[in-house]
Amino acid sequence: MKKRGIVAVIVLLLIALDQLVKSYIVWQIPLGEVRSWIPNLVSLTYLQNRGAAFSILQDQQWLFAVITLVVVVGAIWYLHKHMEDSFWMVLGLTLIIAGGIGNFIDRVSQGFVVDMFHLDFINFAIFNVADSYLTVGVIILLIAMLKEETNGN
Repeated sequence: MKKRGIVAVIVLLLIALDQLVKSYIVWQIPLGEVRSWIPNLVSLTYLQNRGAAFSILQDQQWLFAVITLVVVVGAIWYLHKHMEDSFWMVLGLTLIIAGGIGNFIDRVSQGFVVDMFHLDFINFAIFNVADSYLTVGVIILLIAMLKEETNGN
């Protein structure tokens, strides 16, 4: 299987994992209820996030959908253009694409994003699997780009 096909399969598997976890949470935890998962570390809850990170810009789903489409299309274009670059560049872009599509599915189909992970040890926003992909993907992409920049000079 060519590299593009492998990346496409990985993106689809990551999206499926995100959607399965969200479905499980919706079916198993009542809205707003918090359940301990890993004591003193992570709890699970079911939150309907109608905004962006930290619930800012509430009820602007179409704005977020358009922004997400632009970012995902841009990431796909950049991935296509840089498919033969470093493993880390490809991984970062793959995670960004999967995370963007995972949250896009929620916004378009439900009008909100399902969030579920609550960090017990810090006051931090409740997040989901797709958010994790996006965060890790952006960090990996930035490091890969910085590394490429320093190696190129």
